[in-house]
Amino acid sequence: MNHQLINTLKNKHPNVTIVMASKYLEIHDFQQFIDAGIRDFGENRDTAFIQKKEALSSSNITWHFIGTLQTKKVKNIINDIAVLHTLDRLKLALEIEKYRDTVLPCFIQVNISSEPQKHGINAEEVSDFLNSLAPLKKINVIGLMGMAEDTHDQNIIDAQFKVLTALKTQLQSKYPNLNDLSMGMSQDYIIALKHGATHLRLGRILLEEKQ
Repeated sequence: MNHQLINTLKNKHPNVTIVMASKYLEIHDFQQFIDAGIRDFGENRDTAFIQKKEALSSSNITWHFIGTLQTKKVKNIINDIAVLHTLDRLKLALEIEKYRDTVLPCFIQVNISSEPQKHGINAEEVSDFLNSLAPLKKINVIGLMGMAEDTHDQNIIDAQFKVLTALKTQLQSKYPNLNDLSMGMSQDYIIALKHGATHLRLGRILLEEKQ
């Protein structure tokens, strides 16, 4: 486990939430990260989420869902997660409204890399999407989520994160609760922090042993 990185992030960025990508963890792996101060875990598969949450029900964990959530799977997990990072369509929002018991903090997923294989709505569509969510009582949009292109070209990553930050700033005049940015993974979290990330979704890099 990368104790050094966890401690550095907690000390230098105390207001940033580290969301550990739990797809890399077996159930017996969680406790070492909990002991290191990680309380937020993000799962991207509904079946794995159900198994892990049941097995770890006595642990003090805040569960985030960070993968694509199929509409037909909403009712299975929606009352067991604390945050959804991947709200990207009205049909999904309506299912959440139908099955969720309490208000759910959500990030709108934006396709900042313009890659067709990635989920998320286009940046220019976010304002209209927010308007369509306004009548819903169970959806509380707290921020925007984006994934940069998987590339070694840091200028590309920098430009894409800059789009998300600028979009949040633009929308905040009308939506003052839109404060958070879920961006930055193991390969690009340093650039994400530079652009104001409030939630990092980290996986492999937290598993690396550092002396």
